[in-house]
Amino acid sequence: MIRNYFIGAFAAASFCLATSSAYAIGPSGMAAPSKLRPLNIVAQKATLAPFAFVKYCVANAADCADEHGVLSVSLTSTLMRQLRQVNIQVNRSITPQLDADGDDEWQADVSAGDCEDYALTKRRRLIELGWSPNALRMAIAYTPNNNGHAVLVVSTSKGDLVLDNRINAIRNWRDTDLRWVMIQSSVNPLFWNQI
Repeated sequence: MIRNYFIGAFAAASFCLATSSAYAIGPSGMAAPSKLRPLNIVAQKATLAPFAFVKYCVANAADCADEHGVLSVSLTSTLMRQLRQVNIQVNRSITPQLDADGDDEWQADVSAGDCEDYALTKRRRLIELGWSPNALRMAIAYTPNNNGHAVLVVSTSKGDLVLDNRINAIRNWRDTDLRWVMIQSSVNPLFWNQI
């Protein structure tokens, strides 16, 4: 999986959180969800792509080529139906299997794999159906139990939608249970940004 990358990121994030001010809302000290969060993910400063992604691009150059397609898809009911079908079909077709410790390998079109393998397969299937590659971005986040997780984010006129192998429902990025870390650039798939 992508554990090695997250150990360093977790240490850096812990340091930043420990040295910054905290703003808590409510009696439990947890921040209340904001209805003001944008429908689309706001990319911050550039960051290094996950090393396993770089290796994937070396082996699968066509999947990482800059296609200059539209950055956001005008979502129709037909396209939403396609998203749901691809999400469910890929979730059912791949058997969950974690990478061996220290051997994080990203692959597409596999029979068994982990989160990034599901996301890359969904991205490839959507591109085959005519979706703009620039609107289909890989993203890295943490699940509620602090596991590193990769998903596919689809930029649409209805906001950034998340295709996650843990569930068949498609949700807006702000309505998921994920803590976002980084996302592929919409301008060039080889570049990544912090979220």
